[in-house]
Amino acid sequence: MRIGFDNDQYIHMQAERIRRRIDQFGGKLYLEFGGKLFDDYHASRVLPGFEPDSKARMLSALADDAEVLVAINAQDIEQNKRRSDIGIGYDEDALRLMDMFRGMGILANKVVITRFTGQPHVEAYQHRLESMGVQCYRHYPIDGYPSNTQLIVSDDGFGKNEFAETTRPLVIVTAPGPGSGKLATCLSQLYFEQKRGVEAGYAKFETFPVWNLPLEHPVNVAYEAATADLEDRNIIDPFHLEAYGEVTVNYNRDVETFPVVRALLEKIQGESPYQSPTDMGVNMVGKCISANPVCEEAAKHEIVRRYFWTAVQLKRTGEGEAALAKIELLMGKAGVSVDYSPAHAAALAKEESTGAPAAAMVLPDGTLVTGKTSDLLGAASSLLLNALKHVAGIPDEHYVVSDKALEPICQLKTSHLNSRNPRLHSDETLIALSISSASNEEAARAIEAAEELRGCDAYFSVIVSPTDEKLFRSLGINVCCEPKYERHTYYHR
Repeated sequence: MRIGFDNDQYIHMQAERIRRRIDQFGGKLYLEFGGKLFDDYHASRVLPGFEPDSKARMLSALADDAEVLVAINAQDIEQNKRRSDIGIGYDEDALRLMDMFRGMGILANKVVITRFTGQPHVEAYQHRLESMGVQCYRHYPIDGYPSNTQLIVSDDGFGKNEFAETTRPLVIVTAPGPGSGKLATCLSQLYFEQKRGVEAGYAKFETFPVWNLPLEHPVNVAYEAATADLEDRNIIDPFHLEAYGEVTVNYNRDVETFPVVRALLEKIQGESPYQSPTDMGVNMVGKCISANPVCEEAAKHEIVRRYFWTAVQLKRTGEGEAALAKIELLMGKAGVSVDYSPAHAAALAKEESTGAPAAAMVLPDGTLVTGKTSDLLGAASSLLLNALKHVAGIPDEHYVVSDKALEPICQLKTSHLNSRNPRLHSDETLIALSISSASNEEAARAIEAAEELRGCDAYFSVIVSPTDEKLFRSLGINVCCEPKYERHTYYHR
């Protein structure tokens, strides 16, 4: 993978910028953390060289001065809202986040439950957390939030919330997902700090859009594609342009709410330290791009991936038509199409020539490999084996897994496990390959080469099974599927 981003420089510059912001406010900062913190795979795809845990590693440098408040919306607990990317509820993800912070040596034992109205599941959740030693604080809905500043910044507004007492200079306010109330939590805490005579400030850490890249830069367009379902739009920050004569990029929600946020800060602190939403940010990611063409190319591929992911979601659920239409427009803006990767056309051509589902992948050296459906292997398994053999330098005609090793597994599936499909999924194929590696040196080399596939794009002519998709993503391979099922049935597992 070509590198376009200096990760070490980013960690250093970002930590230094946060330290400067802490000093700006007299030694205490509430930092709203948006986006993925520990597993930012979007950033690692559009900025090759950015590690998914870069932000967490950066915070490790500030561990002695930092503590965490995890905000979670009571309505999300009550409705069992789930993270689609890792498949767990927001309630469980709050615990996961705290454990991960604690693993970094950062104090994390406080949860703020926002918009609490006495929901029974929320009360049970709070009781569970408190029995584990987690401190919980309730924040309540405020009529007219966020525009009624007179009520919000009063004893009948923020004053009704429970104050979370913190002791470190940097308070990281994060959440399982959007809409959790991070901003309101920060401002509520500022309100109480002000009343207690403690100097403190607020800032925001959001990686995308990248404020100092052009509006139409593919990295910023890729962010719009990633948030198409949220109806976010990248726009020029008019407040920053007016205040400084400098063109910067922000997204519409931050620009639209900035006058209210500024009014609330003025009400709480007497004056606002910020002239624009860009001012509020502490994002240095744009300063650490080391090879712009590499990042542009990576971002264009990400836009196309988002198209396929959204198209498959629409096929599976019937939802996402507007998001898909938006991404189609963004593809035109970025000058890409569904065939931007040659693997897409190759997968469809392979299906047409074989009459069965097929797949293709572009390897790191630019080689295009394909996989077809056979009596023993599905297209995903075939593609994976062919890709591993190529990167390991194994001749195509050599068998790293013999039919004698595969047939008993297929027999087990159909005769004893009641599967109608005898063909091996990719996880089963890897197990067979691992068993073969005990006596086959080339099989062992193929397994060792798996890391070289990380970051590659695999295109499939049909929607693959969740098992295959999960295995490919575990290997760091991006999965894109034609939005159609292999079988014309109503129910698909």
